[in-house]
Amino acid sequence: MIFRLMKDLVSLDQVARFDRGEDAERALARALGDGVRPLRLEASVFDAVLAGWWRAQGGRHLAEGTKRAREAVVRRFCEHAGRWPWEWQALDVDEWIEDLGSPPRRLAVSTLRAYQGAVRVFMEYLTDERYPWAAICEREFGVRPVQILFEENSIVHLTEFEGQPSVRPFTREELVVFFDFCDARVNELRRLRRKGSLAALRDAALFKLIYAWGLRRREAAQLDVRDFIGNPAQPAFGRYGLLGVCYGKASRGGPPRRRGVLTVFDWSVEVVAQYVEEIRPAYGRDDHPAMFLTERGGRISAAFITERFADYREAAGLPAELTPHSFRRSYVTHLLEDGWDELFVRSQAGHRWASTTAIYTFVSSDYKNDAMRRALREQLGSDVSWSER
Repeated sequence: MIFRLMKDLVSLDQVARFDRGEDAERALARALGDGVRPLRLEASVFDAVLAGWWRAQGGRHLAEGTKRAREAVVRRFCEHAGRWPWEWQALDVDEWIEDLGSPPRRLAVSTLRAYQGAVRVFMEYLTDERYPWAAICEREFGVRPVQILFEENSIVHLTEFEGQPSVRPFTREELVVFFDFCDARVNELRRLRRKGSLAALRDAALFKLIYAWGLRRREAAQLDVRDFIGNPAQPAFGRYGLLGVCYGKASRGGPPRRRGVLTVFDWSVEVVAQYVEEIRPAYGRDDHPAMFLTERGGRISAAFITERFADYREAAGLPAELTPHSFRRSYVTHLLEDGWDELFVRSQAGHRWASTTAIYTFVSSDYKNDAMRRALREQLGSDVSWSER
């Protein structure tokens, strides 16, 4: 109802300032209906503002998921503050962020910044004089809304990486231990003829695929069988020479970014071919497009990957700081250590900036020493050993 009533409200290119009086009254009538005076006027106006904000974001072609997430944040903040947006004060948002950043929740800094950003852009819309809301609030509630987030009380983005510093890639030895455990689990279940061997085969292929193509959790969960195609430059890989990632990480509220990831490990072709051609058909869901299916025949989720990985990691006796994202970090690190061009690695990972790829890189001491020796040879024209320095 609100969306229909808002249809004719105010176009994004309107620049006329709304003031109290007839303009505000007409705008309120458009939002709520002529002669309509809801018993809960505050709630009705709040819903109308959110509906208008939704349309304004649609004019910027923001993704539906982004709009839903922002609205959810604004509603949660409104509930926390215990007052309507036109009554909000800077102190309200300060207390809210402090609560979210303290135990037991202790949300990440990047998450808190995103919450602040959602509230900030909502208040920019609410207080924009080109829209009628400020005038309506002043006329109906006797108060004009003000922006409550500004430079002094906003979290500043100081560094490129704000994740947990303990999160790291696998060492090559740890990677061998993890994959050996996956294979051993399959063999053990088969030997004992226990239920779960099919799921174990799927899990082994899933984790190896995530590493071999440097994927994020959501990217792996959203893969379809048809996303693999051949690479004419590598005919030996058959139909598995290129992986089309359709649900790459979005940026600034945009849609998921697509990218193509070339196959670089010859062993990975055998893994994925065996899974697609022999293991997956055992699920009996040829009609389902998903690459990886649950035991009930539905698509797996990112949360499923996290939970299953934690079970395998713990059973394999590996450190708790390893996460599914460690596969992606390992992929980038190992390619660089093996001499692949940095620009190629960045393209494979879907990074726009070299600084982002550098964040993922935890090269070994041997790699650093080899790099230094190469640099010394280029500068001095000879192979200089440490004993000669």
